Amino acid sequence: MLYVYVGLAGALGALTRYGFGMAIGSYWIGVFPLGTLVINVIGSFILGWLTHFSFRSGRLSPTAVTALGTGFIGSFTTFSTFSVETIQLLEAGALGSALLYVTLSLGLGLFSSWLGFWLGRRRFNRFLAREEGAR
Repeated sequence: MLYVYVGLAGALGALTRYGFGMAIGSYWIGVFPLGTLVINVIGSFILGWLTHFSFRSGRLSPTAVTALGTGFIGSFTTFSTFSVETIQLLEAGALGSALLYVTLSLGLGLFSSWLGFWLGRRRFNRFLAREEGAR
C-alpha cells in the first residue's frame, strides 16, 4: 500500500511542479530557467522543515512521511531538469547564465534547506516544551 501512497503523492507533486512552472513561465520570458530554480528552492525549504518538525513530531505516520518526502517533494523538485537546463544554457553559449544558475541553485537550495531545518527545529523544540508542560 505504501507504493500507492508514494505514487499518488508523486503524481500530486509532479502536477504541482507543472502548475508552478507554468505560472512562473507566464510571467518570465527570459531564457534563464527561473521556474525550476524557484521550485527547487521551495522544495528544499519544505523538505528541510518537514524533516525537522513534522517528521520528528510524531504527528505523521511513517507512511505519510515517505509519501510526502519521497513522493511529493521528490517529484516536485527536479535535479534532472536543473541539469538539462544548465547544459542547454551552455550549448546556447550563455556561460554566464549557466554559472549563475548553478550558483543560485546550489546556494539558495542549501540556504533554504538550512532555513527549513532551522525553523523546523525551533518549531519542534516549542512542540516538545508544550508536550512536557502538558504532563
